[in-house]
Amino acid sequence: MSKESVSRIVLCTNEYPPEIYGGAGVHVDYLSRALSKFIQVDVRCFGDQEAASDGLSVRGYRPWAELASRGRPEHLSAFNALTTNLAMIRDDLEADVVHCHTWYTYLAGLVARELWEVPLVVTAHSLEPLRPWKREQLGGAYQVSSWVERQAMETADRVIAVSNETARDIERVYPGASGKIEVIYNGIDANEYRPVPSREIPDRFGIDDSRPYVLFVGRITRQKGIIHFVDAIRHIDPEAQIVLVAGAPDTPEIAREMQEHIAAAQNAHDAIFWIREMLSVEEKTGLYSHAAVFCCPSVYEPFGIINLEAMACEAPVVSSSVGGIPEVVVDGETGILVDPDLIPDTFTPRDPELYARRLAQSINTVLRDPERARSYGTEGRLRAVEHFSWDHIAAETVRLYNRL
Repeated sequence: MSKESVSRIVLCTNEYPPEIYGGAGVHVDYLSRALSKFIQVDVRCFGDQEAASDGLSVRGYRPWAELASRGRPEHLSAFNALTTNLAMIRDDLEADVVHCHTWYTYLAGLVARELWEVPLVVTAHSLEPLRPWKREQLGGAYQVSSWVERQAMETADRVIAVSNETARDIERVYPGASGKIEVIYNGIDANEYRPVPSREIPDRFGIDDSRPYVLFVGRITRQKGIIHFVDAIRHIDPEAQIVLVAGAPDTPEIAREMQEHIAAAQNAHDAIFWIREMLSVEEKTGLYSHAAVFCCPSVYEPFGIINLEAMACEAPVVSSSVGGIPEVVVDGETGILVDPDLIPDTFTPRDPELYARRLAQSINTVLRDPERARSYGTEGRLRAVEHFSWDHIAAETVRLYNRL
C-alpha cells in the first residue's frame, strides 16, 4: 500500500472470543483476523481479553461497577454498554480509522470521532427499529439503543451494510445516512466450515445414524423464528429426527414459551434433541455435515451468516425469504426459500400456523428427495467458497478505509 493508505485501525465490538453469542460476534472475529493480514488491527471489546500477535491486538473493557449494581434490571444492559463505550475511548487512540459494530459500541465511535479526530465507520448488522420485540427485553432502554444507533448512522463517515436489502432498510429508516452506505457481505472460513465425514459429533449427542435429522442452530429469540420452527415439527416427516442447538433465551418469557412449545411438539414427535449449550466450530460442523436439512426460520435477518455455515458444510438449506437471506441462499439451487408473509411493522407472520406448515412442507420436500438434497449441498458449498471468503471481504473493507 502507498504511504497515504490506512495502516492502523481501532475496531470496537461488544462480542469477541471467547465471548461470542451471535452472528455479529462471528463476523468481527473472522474479519479482524483477515484485516490483520493487511493492516494493524487494535480490537477493543467488552470483557477481560488481553492478547497480541502480529497485526492484531485485543483488549477487553468492563462497565463502571457502581452503575452495574444499581437501577432497574431491564436498563442494565444499556448502562453497561454506554459506560463500557466511554472506557474504550478513554485510552489513547492512535489509529487512522475507528470501526464500530452494532449499537453496543456506536457511542464509543461517536465520541472517538470528535475526541481523537478520526473518521468513523459503522457496520449495521441489524437495525433497532426493525426489531420491535427487543422492547420486551430492554424496556425503556430500547429507546436508548435506537437513539444511539440513529446518531451513529447519520454521523458516521461511512456505513457498511451486510447485504443490499440491509442497505435499502438503512436508507428507509435513517434517511440521514443516504450517500454514505456501502455493501460488504459477511463471510465464511471455508477451511473451518467444511464437510466432515466422521459421525463422531452426532453420535456424541445420541443422534440415531439410521434416521435423517433436521437441524436448527441459533439463539432463543423472536428474531430467529425458533418458536415457528418448533411448531412446524408436528408436520415434519415422523421418520426424521429434530436437532435443536438453541440456548441463551432473550427473556424468561420466551424461555418459558420455548419449553411449552417443545413439550407440545414432543407429544407428536418421538425424536427431538435439544442441545442448550454453545457449541464449538468443530461440534457445529460435525452436526451441519450430517444434517439431512438445515432450517433457518428467521423473521428478520439482515444477512444470515448461519446459512453460510451450513452451506459450507454441504447441508441443504430451507430458510425464510427475508432480509439478506435471498442474497446468500439461491432458491432451487442451494436450498428452498419460504415466504413467511411478514407484516412489516411487527415482523410476525400473519398466520403462524400457515408459516409452520410451509416450513414443514419445504423440509419434507428435501427429506424425500435425496438427489435434490445432495445437489443443494454441493452447490451451497461451491457458492460459499466462491463468493464469501473473508480475505476478499477484508480487502474490500481496507479499500473503503483508504477512500476515507
